[in-house]
Amino acid sequence: MTADDGELRRDPRDLAIDVRGLTRRFGALLAVDDLALQVPRGAIYGFLGPNGSGKTTTIRMVCGLLRPDAGEGAVLGFDVLKQSAEIKARVGYMTQRFSLYEELSIRENLEFIARVYELDDLQARVDRALSDLGLEARQRQIAGALSGGWKQRLALACCMIHDPVLLLLDEPTAGVDPGARRDFWDRIRRFSANGVTTLVSTHYMDEAVQCDSIAYIAYGKKLLDARTADIPAMVGLHAWRVGGHDLTRAADLLERQPGVEFVARFGANIHVCGRDAAALARAVQDVAGILPLQIEKIDAGFEEIFIHMTAGRDRVTERIS
Repeated sequence: MTADDGELRRDPRDLAIDVRGLTRRFGALLAVDDLALQVPRGAIYGFLGPNGSGKTTTIRMVCGLLRPDAGEGAVLGFDVLKQSAEIKARVGYMTQRFSLYEELSIRENLEFIARVYELDDLQARVDRALSDLGLEARQRQIAGALSGGWKQRLALACCMIHDPVLLLLDEPTAGVDPGARRDFWDRIRRFSANGVTTLVSTHYMDEAVQCDSIAYIAYGKKLLDARTADIPAMVGLHAWRVGGHDLTRAADLLERQPGVEFVARFGANIHVCGRDAAALARAVQDVAGILPLQIEKIDAGFEEIFIHMTAGRDRVTERIS
């Protein structure tokens, strides 16, 4: 590995995804702007950003479903511009919305996907998929009647039926209960242990911290790409928890103070954040001298970090490396 322009460069042979300069426009909208991404084989890579940031467009370019207007690179060793068919045959892609046939049963959906991939031993493949995802008892149930968590399992079973070596999961746990989310992540970790690389977009911070690394984009630009454990020190954000009866007034006063970059509500408290630790401390203590507040210095978590990174469009060109 060598350092190049402040980013960690890896041997291309160790990478499932190695793309650079990816750019895509839709009319006047620049959806993805000069994006580079390196995902090691076998890693679980988090892909984060607000709605409309370009995550889905990037995933579709990576898996060969959408041709970039500019850029180059390889996915699973295949040219992202010239060998999209080879890439698609080796990738499992789970879309944001359930996209299988709701009028078919679980088994019928799996059989259909197996035929699309022209798989040998179709019934054996379907039986194994049902077993791997715990779907045997429900295999005759109509897909449209499933809960969100069971639809998610079915979608993941369809993604894995052709034994892909790369999973691209676009907000796969949106709208499912916490138990189903935990079960989903247990399965992703098992796939990773068996060498399957996963690029997963998510809005849940408790899921993001389970990823080996995180890439964060906003308004089509990549703002951060690092190992998850390294991100808090890289960003250098400080935080205070503030409680009290008049938090609306407290937030209004705090937002006007030097050193305060943003104030956000977290349950019954507000979190006050900034990168200048001394100025932030003075701001919180000054307001606590005006209002009866309970204040406590805390570690900035990933939710605070990502609120900070998208607090304004002016930060879109600010690169953290």
